[in-house]
Amino acid sequence: MNKINKTGSLLRLLHYLKAQRFLLAAMMVCAAAGTLLSLYTTVLLGQAVDFIGAEGALEKMSVPLLKIAVIIPAVAGLRWLMNFCANKTAHGTVKKLRRDIFAKLGELPLKYIDAVPHGDIISRVVNDVDAVSEGLLQGFQQLFTGVVTIFGTLFFMASLDLKITLVVVVLTPLSFAVAGVISSLCFNKFREQSAIRGELTGLVNEYIGSQRLIKTFGYEETAERKFSEVNSRLNICGRRAQFYSALTNPSTRFVNSLVYAGVGIFGALNAVRAASGAFTIGDLSAFLQYANQYTKPFNEISGVITELQNALASAGRIFTFLDEKSESSDKDGKVLENCTGNVDMSDVSFSYTPEKPLIEHLDLCVKSGQHIAIVGPTGCGKTTLINLLMRFYDTTGGVISVDGIPVRELTRDSLRGNFGIVLQETWIFKGTVRDNIAYGKPDASDEEIVAAAKAAHAHGFISRLKNGYDTVISGGAELSQGQRQLLSIARVMLSPPPMLILDEATSSIDTRTEMRIQSAFNELMRGRTSFVVAHRLSTIRDADLILVMNAGHIVEQGNHKELMAKKGFYAELIMARSRS
Repeated sequence: MNKINKTGSLLRLLHYLKAQRFLLAAMMVCAAAGTLLSLYTTVLLGQAVDFIGAEGALEKMSVPLLKIAVIIPAVAGLRWLMNFCANKTAHGTVKKLRRDIFAKLGELPLKYIDAVPHGDIISRVVNDVDAVSEGLLQGFQQLFTGVVTIFGTLFFMASLDLKITLVVVVLTPLSFAVAGVISSLCFNKFREQSAIRGELTGLVNEYIGSQRLIKTFGYEETAERKFSEVNSRLNICGRRAQFYSALTNPSTRFVNSLVYAGVGIFGALNAVRAASGAFTIGDLSAFLQYANQYTKPFNEISGVITELQNALASAGRIFTFLDEKSESSDKDGKVLENCTGNVDMSDVSFSYTPEKPLIEHLDLCVKSGQHIAIVGPTGCGKTTLINLLMRFYDTTGGVISVDGIPVRELTRDSLRGNFGIVLQETWIFKGTVRDNIAYGKPDASDEEIVAAAKAAHAHGFISRLKNGYDTVISGGAELSQGQRQLLSIARVMLSPPPMLILDEATSSIDTRTEMRIQSAFNELMRGRTSFVVAHRLSTIRDADLILVMNAGHIVEQGNHKELMAKKGFYAELIMARSRS
């Protein structure tokens, strides 16, 4: 991230803080009042020191000491209120940031989700937002308090002795110069650290999801080597980032010690003035305390700068994510109502990458209620065709229409609401079995849910679960792949729409159960336009129309009997499967 992006990230963070401006203003008022009152106690202590040994010392000292006794609890209360406002400000800002990130997830096209490692996205949503939160919590509070302390002590010191104050001011730029150089190094390393952390999260996420595959192929050692390589880079980068950040505090402390020594030396040279009463012992005592208080914020600010560098690096990754191009808006699109299920594809072309065409000049006309089977070798474009029908991806050429309306003119929600889909890859979320089945129809009655489960032949295994339909499942880990798929089928059975997409929907189910489900599917598909991606002959044989795809083209089409009589590509596929 260059300097412009760094500044841009800071400005955008400040924009998020705008909604918390009243709390932020209250925090600043409390910080300023508490800091100035705390600094004023040093003047009062100096006055008390001057009364030592004087006639009626106790009576004279009681006035400043009484003021100190009142100020101390007031400062404590103001600091508590400052911390409260700072926490509310940071948490409110981060809450809005998280909400925007999660909303962005719903707006991103599947092209982005498919291309970027999911672990990296998770790292931005969790780790980077946490880094911004910590930076805001520590940064704004201590930074503002430190600035008020610096200017406050300068004011009080100038009121005591202007010449010695000038010595302090002359030495101050050294602290800023040292902190500036080191903070630049810190930012670069923290930015690199955030990127590697996202890479590591993606790797771990991939390995956790592929443990069975890793163990099956004995890939553990290779996986460990890959993890170790990324982990080593993160370790090296992290150590360098911490090393640079650790340099800031001792470096500024060294410069601050020079300031304190300068005050002591010039204060000693004023011994003559002290004897004459122009510059009292109490003044010198207060001045030395101010010199110490003046240098302390530089040490705190140096630590804050480190946190802010980390926060800005993480914020840059977050804003890069938020700036990703969203799906084209369809708020002005037509709503697909009373769908009959006529689907037309005219000269459709599509490719995931421009240099590798996949589907080219595809034409297809599907009438309402037809049962379409899509077959072909792996990578021929079967699943891609499904993605285009659902508008998970948009065509790069040609037009897809439903009931005569181009899908680009329809709202995605209304289009997808007219499709029921069961994929080979099942998706189960943490919740009850009942909730999983009713995902597409949350207001479904118990009777409807049970009827859907029975139609999908899932009622039997659900009844054997500990709490039946109220059993809580965590992502489906407690269920077999076949049981997970039965629940996915039950979702569609619950509220079947006018069009169905079944992508290897029975691939993980035993043959006996498949035969039962197939009869339920046949009943479900009656009168509905259905697209079935399948390899099993039992699923293909009864289709009204079979589309045979190869290299993105429909090379043959017809029913099973017609295609077998041609003895072409389809017949070769069927014969090859029968021999295997």
